[in-house]
Amino acid sequence: ELEDSHIDLNKVQIVVARGGLLKPIKSGVYRINERMKSDLKKGLFGEHASNLGALIADDIAKHIPDCKAYIADPVVVDELEDVARYTGHPKFKRYSIFHALNQKAIGRAYARLINRKYEELNLIIAHMGGGISVGAHRFGRVIDVNQALDGEGPFSPERSGTLPAGALARMCFEDGITLDEIRKMITGHGGLMAYLGTNSAYEVELMAQDGNEEARKIQDAMGYQIGKEIGSLSAVLKGNVDAIILTGGISHNTMIVEYIKTMVSFIAPVVIYPGEDEMHALAWNGFMIIKGEIQAKEYDESNMVDA
Repeated sequence: ELEDSHIDLNKVQIVVARGGLLKPIKSGVYRINERMKSDLKKGLFGEHASNLGALIADDIAKHIPDCKAYIADPVVVDELEDVARYTGHPKFKRYSIFHALNQKAIGRAYARLINRKYEELNLIIAHMGGGISVGAHRFGRVIDVNQALDGEGPFSPERSGTLPAGALARMCFEDGITLDEIRKMITGHGGLMAYLGTNSAYEVELMAQDGNEEARKIQDAMGYQIGKEIGSLSAVLKGNVDAIILTGGISHNTMIVEYIKTMVSFIAPVVIYPGEDEMHALAWNGFMIIKGEIQAKEYDESNMVDA
């Protein structure tokens, strides 16, 4: 790819990758160090394809003179308010796992658009892709967000989101069902995949447009749950919301976007950023490092969050 683009590999200064499932950490750009690589290889905090990002970036950088490797705003960025961590039982705690990279990048892009600073705004940002995360951004910090990997919030193309706790507990003790099967039901085989046999929101949109009533109902239900999540976060921000931003691949779906708008446009202006630009977000973070606008952080106790 570099040769086709006439880019000399030896002139690359920085390689930036998506971060994986690490210990909860503060938002920012992190140097890839040995502790980070060890945690990702062991999968101590879960398995996900993004765990490979830092390992690949580190390997590429080793082959380039004076090149450094980083990750930026991994999915484990944790800025939750303490009050948001409680669940209702001391054996359970809410954790921050969400699309931090895209949400933060879109928040900053919107701020630049209106000539404001991201740190001056109150935003609700819904990332709508294979997983769906909805975050309350208060002055540059995501103070509450649904655990979008395998925990809570709206169902998505392949994740079940919040399920009835009692019914889920009973299912776990049914004859023959395994932990792996439960996990796949929650993440991978849930949501649209479970209802309609596809994890393609675009296919479901076409089905709904062609008059498939079941597809339309399921699509509406997904939009309904997203709208409800946005409404709950407006209370977290005490009604002081500068904008609601819909982003991710599903924001191309005008049927869902319009459904959500009818639910939440009374709260604040709804802004659409179709698709996701995480590659650009990674590049922008690397560029800020090169220009000295931000300083890279270390993956160590000083930046880890006691969650």
